[in-house]
Amino acid sequence: MAASQEYLAARNRAGMIDLGARGRIVVGGADRRTFLHALLTNDIALLAAGSGCYAALLTPQGRMVADMNVFELGDVILIDATREVVGVLLQRFDQLIFSEDVQLGDVSDAWGCIGVCGPQAAAVAGAVLGRDVSGFAPFQNARLEHAGELVVAARRDALGLTGFRLFAPGTAMPGLANALCDAGAVILPDEVVEALRVEAGEPAFLVDMGDDTIPTEAGIEGTAVSYVKGCFPGQEVLVRIRDRGHGKVVRKLAGLTVEGHAAPAAGSPIVGGEKEIGRVTSAVMSPSLGKPIALGYVHRDFLAPGTAVTVTVGETSVPAAVTELPFVRSPRG
Repeated sequence: MAASQEYLAARNRAGMIDLGARGRIVVGGADRRTFLHALLTNDIALLAAGSGCYAALLTPQGRMVADMNVFELGDVILIDATREVVGVLLQRFDQLIFSEDVQLGDVSDAWGCIGVCGPQAAAVAGAVLGRDVSGFAPFQNARLEHAGELVVAARRDALGLTGFRLFAPGTAMPGLANALCDAGAVILPDEVVEALRVEAGEPAFLVDMGDDTIPTEAGIEGTAVSYVKGCFPGQEVLVRIRDRGHGKVVRKLAGLTVEGHAAPAAGSPIVGGEKEIGRVTSAVMSPSLGKPIALGYVHRDFLAPGTAVTVTVGETSVPAAVTELPFVRSPRG
């Protein structure tokens, strides 16, 4: 398949993504960091104002309830997560507030979010916000302004690209989007965003991860989990896998390069030898590679890059090969 102009813009300049459909929770109160620290997988207590991290909430059995981006703004924490899990998160958090000074608010409808990604993402965002953000470290954030409206700008690399998320009141979103376009950002269709995500090998919650997934299986423990922060729900399971199981799990998310000209559907069986060894979770036609690629969970005996497997596409078994992730690497600023 030929790479679209939007895809090339994201890879070479700057793309813009409407992230308004995601959910946003504000956590306030003097105890917000210690409260979330005891619940989430990453080190929240040590977050300074203007910093953040990627984290997850797990069940005591180590299964995922949600993954999220956590931004400490200095007086509140902003949580950015899949919209479908916002209600569950608010319920879980509220049930565990006893005497702590913690307040919860759902701002998913009141605030929107736009993502800017690509080699020129910092230049485009900085031009619109009137602030040089090129030196922002991952998850660094700041309260800035556009057209008299508050904008929370946070660096959040994603899709294998340097990226920023701009949070603002819903009324400010149209003007902010127009300004980003005028500064050179190109609106990315959903299919381009999905192609970039799969090429980067980044799992999405409720797509490649769910309530039956352990972070180790999805390959996110390196960025989402701190093993030195102290206890959190599910920690014992993860530590047991790391220490007694030497990090091995029965299945793990892997990349697959598929022959042919059609991407397999989500749920397609992956077969090794004579038995089913996993299922496809996401698949696209890769604009960079010109062939179908997929993410899927594969039994640990078949994880070595280059391992030959087959994937069922329609009624046909198509040859495929386990492939190291990411499929495509892009330099990040």
